[in-house]
Order: sequence, then structure tokens, then C-alpha cells
Amino acid sequence: MRADQVIIRPIVSEKSTLAREGECKKYTFCVDPKANKFEIMAAVKEIWGVDATACNVMNFKGKPKFSRGKGGYIKGTTASWKKAVVTLAKGQEISVFEGV
Repeated sequence: MRADQVIIRPIVSEKSTLAREGECKKYTFCVDPKANKFEIMAAVKEIWGVDATACNVMNFKGKPKFSRGKGGYIKGTTASWKKAVVTLAKGQEISVFEGV
């Protein structure tokens, strides 16, 4: 799997911003559901040229959603996705989050 296929997008939220600005420099990404920790850390190194010391991965199941259409209620779900929290080596940071 190529590095640009592994990391889909960065996640910008209040909680991820606090982790990124903290002492340990943790960055949060939405990643491909088939990617493992080692592929994610290798992709971060290839794209940004920084060393990742740890990677925590979480799978999120899609939530049920309902909407009203012409035929009544339509039942569906949101997409399932995978989140990765990557910890960088001391003194390194990623500049992709500048201005986000």
C-alpha cells in the first residue's frame, strides 16, 4: 500500500489539537481500515520525514441514520472508519496542521 493511500486525512478537533500542542506531540489521522500500525508509521516517515515512536489505532463502527424520503423513512448507516494517533520523536513536528 502506498503512503498516500494509508493516510486519508488529518483529524482536527479540540482534543486532537490539545494532544498536538502538548509535550508529547501526538498527531491524529483518519487512515485506511486495512492499514496496520507499522504501515501507518512508515507512511508518516515517508510523507513528512519524521520519526514516529508509537502508534495507537482505533476502529469506529458506522452509526445508524434515518431520513425521510418520498417513500417514508429511509434507514442507513454512516461509514465505518479507522483513526490513528501517532506519537513523534522528541523535537520533531509536522507542519501540515499549520493554518488548519
